[in-house]
Amino acid sequence: MNGREGIPNADRFAFGKNWRSFLSVVDEERIRDAQTSLCDFLGLESLAGMRFLDVGSGSGLFSLAARRLGAEVHSFDYDPESVKCAEDLKRRYFPDDPDWRIEQGSVLDRDFMENLGQFDVCYAWGVLHHTGSLWQALSNVHVAVVEGGLLFVGIYNDQDVVSAIWERIKRTYCSGELGRTICTAVFYPAFFLSGLVIDVLHLRNPARRYKEHKRRHRGMSLVHDWKDWLGGYPYEPARPQRVISFFENLGYTLSKFKRPEYGFGNNEFLLKKEKREAR
Repeated sequence: MNGREGIPNADRFAFGKNWRSFLSVVDEERIRDAQTSLCDFLGLESLAGMRFLDVGSGSGLFSLAARRLGAEVHSFDYDPESVKCAEDLKRRYFPDDPDWRIEQGSVLDRDFMENLGQFDVCYAWGVLHHTGSLWQALSNVHVAVVEGGLLFVGIYNDQDVVSAIWERIKRTYCSGELGRTICTAVFYPAFFLSGLVIDVLHLRNPARRYKEHKRRHRGMSLVHDWKDWLGGYPYEPARPQRVISFFENLGYTLSKFKRPEYGFGNNEFLLKKEKREAR
């Protein structure tokens, strides 16, 4: 076991390795798509004058997007390789910038989270369900949101039996070379063919799915998303109402909610931390 994450490192998906590969396709178009998706969901045209916390920063793409939108950015990730990815993007686009800080840390470490200070926007998209302790992670990220601030989280949708099956598949993928080879051989063709069938049934050009993925999915890459989905373990989905109720009990109101297409993927929540009334 390493640090405060919920499972042994040997059983975890190599998120940072996948992000390192993704950096090779990051270009101006992907960065603009990331900026657009961030502004659209937050309902803001700029982040100038705001403090932005990227929880589990992964590739660093959204830290970069927030910095380009004018925010003071603090990025952290548990995976050392992911930290290096963010550092590489900073060197490429914002060298020696004092308003973009990057470090290694765990959202499950309460002391670490409390020492970060508070932020106007906390962004934790597709991250907290991979910690091995989702509800502790949700509780800890709350302390970093300033009163009146926004929390933007993406959490895997709980589909009962379907989610239980995917949890087993992900564990198999992360069990070793044999499990990874079998899962890749089975599911990559399945992902491709299922998309092809959907496109044909809807009379769409199948090639558009790949060309438009980065615009429709936050600047991401389809193949890297497939790998992240297939291997993304730990995996702890949640029903949307449970997440909403959890944060309502902490003094938040739901500003925006978006369900995933076809039930798979992340429910997206934009939550506002209400100001306490002065006594």
